[in-house]
Amino acid sequence: MDTLCMDAKADELPLSDRFWTWYEANKKPALIGLCVIVAAAAIAGFVAWHHTERETASGEALSNAAAEQMAAGPAGQADAGIYLKIADKYPGSAAGSRALLMAAGNLFQQAKYDQAKAQFERFTREYSDSPLMGEALLGIAACLEGQGKTPEATAAYKTLAERHPNDAVVPQAKFALARLYAAQDKPELAKTLYEDVTRLDPYGSMGNEAGIRLEELKWKYPSLNPPAPPPSPPMASPLLPTNIPHLKLETPTTNK
Repeated sequence: MDTLCMDAKADELPLSDRFWTWYEANKKPALIGLCVIVAAAAIAGFVAWHHTERETASGEALSNAAAEQMAAGPAGQADAGIYLKIADKYPGSAAGSRALLMAAGNLFQQAKYDQAKAQFERFTREYSDSPLMGEALLGIAACLEGQGKTPEATAAYKTLAERHPNDAVVPQAKFALARLYAAQDKPELAKTLYEDVTRLDPYGSMGNEAGIRLEELKWKYPSLNPPAPPPSPPMASPLLPTNIPHLKLETPTTNK
């Protein structure tokens, strides 16, 4: 009964007083809940800060490494080790993913196709959700082609073009695939792909080169050219009407 009276009286109090009444009655669980909230907020803030700091540090490391490589000249630019160190030190970061791709690209430039392919494949495992996935898949296909594994390279280029049709590297993949088909004496398949590239990149260097290759292919294989349209039938001369009777012109006579 006393409890009901206390509740009724509490309802008549202002909002601030009612909150204080509830707090006095539930002080211990309220303090525990408040501590939990504060601790969670602190942890979330630290994680966000740490993530930002880590991304900043990894980005600076990658920029410094790239600047050092460029200053060292062509020989320095071919050193993939410095990029691999960054990828290993900052796994899961944006700079770490770019460093891994740069390392793979440098290995590819050195014709170390097996090592480059291993790093491109590592990228696909560690950064499966990255928007740069297409570049890694293109690198794998190019490494297979560099190793002379034409069937595997053909399949890799084709898979990339079919499964990632909107990726920015698709014109490159289709161009490479067309070149392989042309070398395998499959001009019809090559023709279709070169035409795709010219549509996908109408004003770029890739589209321009595809157009040149397409014309060369048509010159080598005349059957690829569209058949000439049949000649138009000769125009018939207009027929003069033959069923109109000749008019007789008579000189009018005058009556004398």
